[in-house]
Amino acid sequence: MKIAILSRYAKLYSTRRLAEEAIKRGHTVKIIDTLRCYMNITSQNPSIHYKGKILDKFDAVIPRVGSSITFYGAALVRQFEMMGVFVANDSISITRAQDKLRSLQLLSRKGVGLPITGFAYSPDDIQDLIEMVGGPPLVIKILEGTQGIGVVLAETQQAATSVIEAFLDLQAHIMVQEYIKESKAADIRCFVVNGKVIAAMERRAKSGEFRSNVHRGGTVHLAKLSTEERATAIRAAKIIGLNIAGVDLLRSKRGPLVMEVNSSPGLAGIEKATQKNVAELIIRFIEQKHSKH
Repeated sequence: MKIAILSRYAKLYSTRRLAEEAIKRGHTVKIIDTLRCYMNITSQNPSIHYKGKILDKFDAVIPRVGSSITFYGAALVRQFEMMGVFVANDSISITRAQDKLRSLQLLSRKGVGLPITGFAYSPDDIQDLIEMVGGPPLVIKILEGTQGIGVVLAETQQAATSVIEAFLDLQAHIMVQEYIKESKAADIRCFVVNGKVIAAMERRAKSGEFRSNVHRGGTVHLAKLSTEERATAIRAAKIIGLNIAGVDLLRSKRGPLVMEVNSSPGLAGIEKATQKNVAELIIRFIEQKHSKH
């Protein structure tokens, strides 16, 4: 097969690993900078141009679309779909996942366990918003943030009010969520491929930090999932529509709670923690789906 990997940077661990495993399995791989592509949108012969040339026909595309380029990245994936190419995650599911508020609303509608979450526009409603999620301590998140950036733990009423006011004054879109104390600054990343959890790790925050992201210095360990946790992760990925997903769970007194669903989960932490060849499993999935496609 001829496989395209949409990635801003060819040297990223996840991009390199996917390319390595695809080549090992006899495929031809081209890593394409998403933002260097441009599209000819026509009903007769839609095409994608890259660095001054029309891209050759691909059998499959693996999108690695970050939140900062969601609009353009999803448009490019949609162009591949128009051209009849199999995409590992389609454009609709990518935009759902990247919109954190929308994804939580979709999960909520289906009854999936979530932290209590508030969303507001007017600073006049801050006190009621804080009470809505159970009061401090609480977590404040910028919707466009990634890798723990723009996530604040407010431990007092005054701190929560000040941070929310500051964000709203900057016209930032934020969510306010209850703080799950029993999770003890740890979460579970479930890596879902084709409706199965193929790997899972626990991410634990470093001392003095509450964000468990690896990019914030968090440590990773192999996680053993309960039946309920496994089912929740699979269901969350299915609701968002993702074939490949990283589903982040919090362990709470009322069961697993979905914190986020990612459409381009990183491979470095999960392969290190589980010693599984996740990249190869993704390529095998693409081989299987492409034959049916």
